[in-house]
Amino acid sequence: MSEATHPNKTPTRPDFATVVELLKPVTWLAPTWAFFCGVVSAGVVPSGWQWLMAAAGVMLAGLVCGTSQAINDWFDRHVDAINEPHRPIPSGRMPGKWGLYIAIICSVLALVIAAILGPIVFAAAVVAVALAWAYSAPPFRLKRNGWISAGVVGLSYEGLPWITGAAIMTAAGAIPDWRIFAAALLYSLGAHGIMVLNDFKAVEGDRQMGLKTVPVQLGTSLAAKVACATMIVPQLVVIGLLLSWDQGWHAVGVSVLLGVQMGLMVKLLKDPKGYAAWYSFVGVTPYILGMLITALAIGSIVGGGA
Repeated sequence: MSEATHPNKTPTRPDFATVVELLKPVTWLAPTWAFFCGVVSAGVVPSGWQWLMAAAGVMLAGLVCGTSQAINDWFDRHVDAINEPHRPIPSGRMPGKWGLYIAIICSVLALVIAAILGPIVFAAAVVAVALAWAYSAPPFRLKRNGWISAGVVGLSYEGLPWITGAAIMTAAGAIPDWRIFAAALLYSLGAHGIMVLNDFKAVEGDRQMGLKTVPVQLGTSLAAKVACATMIVPQLVVIGLLLSWDQGWHAVGVSVLLGVQMGLMVKLLKDPKGYAAWYSFVGVTPYILGMLITALAIGSIVGGGA
């Protein structure tokens, strides 16, 4: 039996499974999907070394997300000891300052990988890592205000990975096409609404802890309406841009998917607190499919030299 699992000893270091649990790989899907959309939007079919670059980029997107999870768990360890004592740090399975050490190591590793992948990728990674620390760590602790925190997460999970994916596929040192930045920003804004719904699961606890999430500030009914509007409006702008770029069929595809989301929102608004988690699972699927359709449209323009 290993030292970390011996019933009569306090572990001095975490085992591999505990480290993986801290980094929460299940949360990596959102940024890696956005990264994939960025690759598609560049309009380049990867070949040779670009496949290696793309693979490294996927690893980077996941690593930055995992870093943010480790940072958040470390600075929330006292709250988690009360609300979720089974998590790696409060349970003692991540002893001492190992949670902090892992957060620092992953931050440095992410920046090293990003530097190898190019200046635009490095710049995006610097912003993402800085936001990850500012989100959870004092003195900023951006998560205390739901309006700011939802925007930070939306940008980190959608916009920055999208730009990173496009930058990796773009000629060395070149800045991706402006339409890529526009799409990444708009879908980041829409993700703000998704993040607001994510805060519905802990309204009472957040209120007691003094966290000013949007549901705490506005109440669940109004917060749900704001979240829906925040998701709808950027997609309407995307549809308008696609039409202006002569990408009619792609605009139709995004419109249909938006219609599906709006139909699901009708059910959400009847009982926001009861259906927030349901919508976050079901309603996000047509949202991210719309991201891919938009990426395909931009890729056809950029790849065609428009």
